[in-house]
Order: sequence, then structure tokens, then C-alpha cells
Amino acid sequence: MTSNFIDYVKINVRSGHGGSGSSHFRREKHVPKGGPDGGDGGRGGHIILKGDSQQWTLLHLKYQKHIFAENGKGGEGGRRSGAQGPDIYVNVPLGTIAKDPETGMILAEITEEGQEIILLNGGRGGLGNTNFKTPTNQTPRHAQPGEPGQDLWVVLELKVLADVGLVGFPNAGKSTLLSVISAAKPEIADYAFTTLVPNLGVVAYRDFKSFVMADIPGIIEGASQGKGLGLRFLRHIERNSILLFLIPASAENIADEYAILLNELKLYNPSLLDKERILAISKTDLLSEEDRPKLEASLPEGLPYVFISSVLQQGLVELKDLIWKTLHSSQPELPTPAN
Repeated sequence: MTSNFIDYVKINVRSGHGGSGSSHFRREKHVPKGGPDGGDGGRGGHIILKGDSQQWTLLHLKYQKHIFAENGKGGEGGRRSGAQGPDIYVNVPLGTIAKDPETGMILAEITEEGQEIILLNGGRGGLGNTNFKTPTNQTPRHAQPGEPGQDLWVVLELKVLADVGLVGFPNAGKSTLLSVISAAKPEIADYAFTTLVPNLGVVAYRDFKSFVMADIPGIIEGASQGKGLGLRFLRHIERNSILLFLIPASAENIADEYAILLNELKLYNPSLLDKERILAISKTDLLSEEDRPKLEASLPEGLPYVFISSVLQQGLVELKDLIWKTLHSSQPELPTPAN
């Protein structure tokens, strides 16, 4: 369900304290004055982020605001070291970043299955008195305390990982396209902002190949300043390999709409303009044959494009060909427009 897609949580994490070193002396029946034999304290537990491709949302962390690792155990006599505090693994979806809520600085970024990043180190265990024996001090009576753990509030943000990001105004037909081109079942209705969270779909291609497409909530002018769904959706575009601009044939001026969409991306993050871009003119079932040449003449120059109708499933093969060619060509040539 859409309500279960959580892409932002703020949690409090705390690594474990290190155990204290032991100040202990060897005492046996025939060795009344044995030397120091205090063991070292154990390390406190780390807090570790781990990439999990089976997770698609941060929902499992929404109600777990505090995650604490255990402390290390103290050292013991006989040079026995204290047990290490167990590490705590926080499984997160691929595409998750951890940020400092005060400064916005990125602390960690998870992009691969099984990737592990220590978010907070556990405190080191203190040294036992064995370590402080010297020729001039044969009976050191002090040992080190363990280092304290770290405590931090951290923001986890999920940026959807997909090959293709659908960019368009609300009600441009993005959800409909995803539903017919893949097995995804997004909510579809004839009003703006039906899509409130990203939807992912795996699109089957020729010879058992596939790519991932993300339908993302629609842009409106001012999205980069937080209007509409604003920044919440824009961050999901950052990780897409290519951007597919979807503009309906019924738009008053396709070039103008494209320019507005492009400007919102630029205002949010100028590096988004470095991504490959292609254009799909949707809802062409509403277009007469006589209107098409006139519409083609008004399209943005130099932008690969294709006419599609998700309802009639026209132009979808050409669209997939164009996407695949763009995805797998470091310097893609502009393809001949598919009509």
C-alpha cells in the first residue's frame, strides 16, 4: 500500500561503551605475590548500516526511534579479556543515505546488497593492569576505563534506485505507462497527485533483459522550493540513470512544459542536467494524424523522442528500444524519432 512507503526517518543510535580493564594480581597457593594479570575490557557494540535488496522502504524503522548497542564486558583476572558488545545491524534498502540532521552532512551511503558501513564505532575496551607493568613498576594498580560509546540522532533518507526516472507534471500519464509497460500496479486516477510515493516497475525487454523504471510524484512549478510534493519527490530522481520526460499530447506547449520541468530539476540540483534525457509524448490517442506534424515541429531541439499511447499500447516497443539504447550507450547517438 502507498501509505506503507516511508522514505524518511529520524532515529537515535548509540554504540556500546567499552568495558573497563581489570586491575588484578595473580594469587595462588604457592605464589602469594604474583604479578599483575588483569585482562582488557571488551569493545562496545558498533551500529552498522547494511544494504538489503529485499527492503524497499524504511517503514520498519518508523516506530523504532532508538537503536542501542550493548556495552563491552569488563576484563578479568588471569588476563581474560571481557566479551565484546554485540554489533547492531540496521538493514536498509539500497539507495539509503544517512545524514546529520543539524548540518546535513552525509555520514553513509548504501548502494549495494550486503554493503556494510559502521555508522557509530563502539567504545574501545580499557587496558588491564598487565599492560602497565614496567621494570620500575612491577605491580601497577591501575587499569584503563573503557571508552564511552557514541550517541547520535541521524536522518535516514531513501533515494529510489532505478534505471529510468519518469519526470512529468501531475496527471501526465506516468502511472498508466508504468502499469502497462511493467508488472507494477500503481494507483491510477484522473486527477493530480494520485501518485504520492515512488512506484518501481521491472520492464521486460528483448532476450530476457530488463530494466527498472520509477514512477515518481509529478512536478509542479516551484517543486524545488518545496511546493506540492516538492523536495520529497525530487530526491528520488537523483539516482536514476536516465530521465524520461513524459508530456501529454494535449499540453498547450510541449517545449514550454519541458523547459519548466528542466528548470525545476536545475534549481534543485544542477548535476541532474548531466543525465541522459529522452522525451515521450503521451496520450497520442487523443491526437489526429493531421496534428502530429505540427506538434513535432514544436518539440525541443536535439531531444530524442517517441509518441506513445499507454491506453492503446502504441509506441511502447519503440520507447523501450530508445530507453535501452540510451542506457547502454556511453555516447548515445540521437535516434531517428519513432512515430
